[in-house]
Amino acid sequence: MRGILALEDGTVMVGRAFGARATVVGEVVFNTAMTGYQEILTDPSYRGQMVVMTCSHIGNVGVNDEDVESDRPQVAAFIVRALSPVVSNWRATESLEAYLARHGVPGLSEVDTRALTRLIRTKGVMKGALSTEEDADPEALVEMACSWEGLEGRDTVREVTCAAPYTWTEGSGRWQPHGFHPIPEPRHHVVVYDFGVKRSILRRLVDRGCRVTVVPAYTPARDVLRMQPDGIVLSNGPGDPAGLPGIVETVRQLLETGIPLFGICLGHQLIAQAIGARTYKLPFGHHGSNHPVREAATGRVRITAQNHNYAVDPDTLDPREAVITHINLNDGTVEGLTLRGRPVFSVQYHPEANPGPHDADPLFDEWVKRLGR
Repeated sequence: MRGILALEDGTVMVGRAFGARATVVGEVVFNTAMTGYQEILTDPSYRGQMVVMTCSHIGNVGVNDEDVESDRPQVAAFIVRALSPVVSNWRATESLEAYLARHGVPGLSEVDTRALTRLIRTKGVMKGALSTEEDADPEALVEMACSWEGLEGRDTVREVTCAAPYTWTEGSGRWQPHGFHPIPEPRHHVVVYDFGVKRSILRRLVDRGCRVTVVPAYTPARDVLRMQPDGIVLSNGPGDPAGLPGIVETVRQLLETGIPLFGICLGHQLIAQAIGARTYKLPFGHHGSNHPVREAATGRVRITAQNHNYAVDPDTLDPREAVITHINLNDGTVEGLTLRGRPVFSVQYHPEANPGPHDADPLFDEWVKRLGR
């Protein structure tokens, strides 16, 4: 069955529909990861986006119940070159096509994803409309893409955050990057602000002896302080950090408490905004598992997993307040910060990976050590 992708610049691509029968709008981005499409699909940071996979063959390992990063797919649509007709993995419980159909997410295959990726690299991230319905009209889809309000300034965190606080107790178990380790007895109480948190972050904390409480994104600082946490994690999440002034004010209050804070991705951007810096939108974002990042103090390079469309403007950082700790070697963007005189650091990339290399996994060890001081 035919499916259509239409972009705001008038580009129309026709392919084979799979997944759900639906018409959706979203921001079209590409991801360069070779593996881990299930983790990508369920990462809440992709809320409102259509993901194009540059890896040409997708779907061969199916879908299982263990590798999800949230309870459902978060992408608006999924675009691939070739969808595998065969699922061949002993852990699979469902095909990719059936999984997307069950959750109402449309997909499009048999698309020239190389040409689409080059277009996005040249023109930047674009708004798009995708339809897998029989009566889809290309011209109407182009108009739909052009008239969509987009994600800038929109509070997409409200769409993915939890409704109420909860306790997380599950560790990485047998799927830990360095083999199975039993879960240690909790030594520290960590509160995680859920801006769209990936489950891998929660598992990494449990692996290191943390009792984890997850709270909704708009939980007041005073409510968290009543929980008497040893540390606070500001999670990843979707969208434009400039559209979250209320959360930025909460982070500003948390910075004054002296409690160790760890910001990841969106959490990193919110810390920067809380100390007066600005963020800006990247031309086509960073989405993949092979981004080189240099540690400023040692010169050591880590290969990192990344998923963000915004970055911190280094020219707006006060050097008396913040130190840039990590730099992206592809484009020089800020990848890490620490605050002077405060037990706070943050990274723009994803140390929990999934999918991706585990070069940055020791960052969790480094932060947890601060909780015992």
